[in-house]
Amino acid sequence: MTKNYLKIRFGKRIVLGGILLMISGLCGCSNPNSNEGTKVVLTTGFEKDEVFRIEKSSCMLPEIMVYLTNTKNQYENAFGAQIWDTSYEGKTLEDNIKETVLARLARVKALNLLAAEHGVTLSDEDIAKVNKAADKYYNSLSDIEKSELKTDKELIVKMYGEYALANRVYEYLIVDINPEISDDEARTITVQNILIKTYTLDEDGNKTEYSSQAKSEAYKRAQEALERLKAGEEFINIVSEYNEAENYTYSFGKGDMEASFEDAAFSLGTDEISDIVESSQGYHIIKCISTFDRSETDRNKLKIVEQRRKEAFGDEYSKFIEGLTKNINDKLWDKVSFIDSPEIKTSSFFDVYNDFFKEVEE
Repeated sequence: MTKNYLKIRFGKRIVLGGILLMISGLCGCSNPNSNEGTKVVLTTGFEKDEVFRIEKSSCMLPEIMVYLTNTKNQYENAFGAQIWDTSYEGKTLEDNIKETVLARLARVKALNLLAAEHGVTLSDEDIAKVNKAADKYYNSLSDIEKSELKTDKELIVKMYGEYALANRVYEYLIVDINPEISDDEARTITVQNILIKTYTLDEDGNKTEYSSQAKSEAYKRAQEALERLKAGEEFINIVSEYNEAENYTYSFGKGDMEASFEDAAFSLGTDEISDIVESSQGYHIIKCISTFDRSETDRNKLKIVEQRRKEAFGDEYSKFIEGLTKNINDKLWDKVSFIDSPEIKTSSFFDVYNDFFKEVEE
């Protein structure tokens, strides 16, 4: 599933309703465009250790700490402890991960409410998997980790159960969505491409467009390459001399590439070569290798079907959460932070879940 979380801020606070409305769904639902109609309350009578509440569904501090600690340790295992020295747009990585964890748990809680509305429950097989996963993860914790996370076996069972149910409601809502996708709609072609760039990148990856003169010189190079191709030189030889992209062969379907490039490519017959095509990247000369790739087109059909399912689910999810009341315990949330201890090493919470629910994509 997708992990692209968009944060909506209220002053210096995260608005929980905005998180629910704007982040990508657990199972890839599409992003709605506004939070109109949501009811957000930042302070109300919370129970001890209650971080947020969506309707009558609460998220407690130990749940936040299990997610936060496992995510922190996954980052450290992959990138080393120095990763916490980094920041993005003036925010520390720790703050970004805190928001991601809040978003992830808010989404799970909302999807469990949606499951209840539709009468979706876990099967006996699912419940057995949840219990086995909880056994495995809880038994992996040291006594110090159990104490610091303030967790017990019952809580881990609850968390895995809610996570599984959030996935199951997605499957329930998309089960009958099987759109017919034509070969033409899903058609995938393969081309070779020569790119003469009209921009530069600095060491930080910032893009700067060429001056008018530099752009004119780039166009002249593209003209030279095209003239040599028309004179009969092999395309692959011109590629090696002129191409400024990392790759030169691409397979893609409709909607995958920039419009000018895509329109030119799809208009070519096999072995035909385009005129000079301008895109935001620069000047292209395109050669069509295949106007139809059966295996790639069939794969693209599956991709389109899955996208349609995600869009349909996203519509249902968006309508549902717009009317929910969301409350966040502002004072408690401000105090939440990483546990800074070399003895707290747990990082397998999500991996253990995936071991038992392999058919569900994270």
